[in-house]
Amino acid sequence: HQPSPSEASTTSKQICNQSSKRRFFLWYHRTLCYFLLKYTIMRSVLSVIAALALFMEASDAYAFVPRSRGLVVPQSTSTLQMKVYDWKRREADESTLNDLEATQFTLDNLKPAPGSRKPKTRKGRGIAAGQGATCGFGMRGQKARAGKPTRPGFEGGQQPLYRRLPKFVGKPTGPGHTKTIYNPISTDVLAKVDAGSTVSFDSLLESKIITKSKLDLHKFVKGSGSVADNLTVKAHGFTGSAREAIEACGGKCELLSPTTGEVLEPVA
Repeated sequence: HQPSPSEASTTSKQICNQSSKRRFFLWYHRTLCYFLLKYTIMRSVLSVIAALALFMEASDAYAFVPRSRGLVVPQSTSTLQMKVYDWKRREADESTLNDLEATQFTLDNLKPAPGSRKPKTRKGRGIAAGQGATCGFGMRGQKARAGKPTRPGFEGGQQPLYRRLPKFVGKPTGPGHTKTIYNPISTDVLAKVDAGSTVSFDSLLESKIITKSKLDLHKFVKGSGSVADNLTVKAHGFTGSAREAIEACGGKCELLSPTTGEVLEPVA
């Protein structure tokens, strides 16, 4: 028996109504379960947070160093505000050391400044400290090799700073141009010459009291010994103490020209 068109349409409407009701009930059940689960989770999280807050308030968990409640630690009277890295010094009583008028520093109470002494970085001992396998030098490249990678002043091939800066023409920068370099002669050698004689570098070298020098300018400096009496000493320079020692024994100091070697007239 084949149903008529009117019966077929009625049957299809009934099937559609049943399927729509089934979908509605499934959606309602899922939504209800979702909100119930969310409510349960929120209650659990809030209870855990409340328990942790009570625990931290009871155990003083905010303190960096756990300490006994029965221990009374005297507080320092210092007004210095800075971060102290050493936990032992944070808890120590340093009120006597901070009183500078009543404190005498000795070898047994000297301490380094807080934070100035840090432990040495141990390289190549694992990745925990960030300086493990390659010790901060990377995997490869010139700067990862042993030894100094480049010479001082090298800037990777570009024009270095010491070549970019202009130079002062006609002003040598080597030794001997910034100051006059003398050959120092101690006044101790003047005790080995005859009293009343004339002394110069050439006379001392001829009598083998001193040895030869690479420098052409000679200067007498004060020694620890005595000086012979009534000497006439010729040189290109005298220190103040050497001149006083020579003149105290009745001697005379004569300056020589650095170019001609002639005796210069004393300046009034």
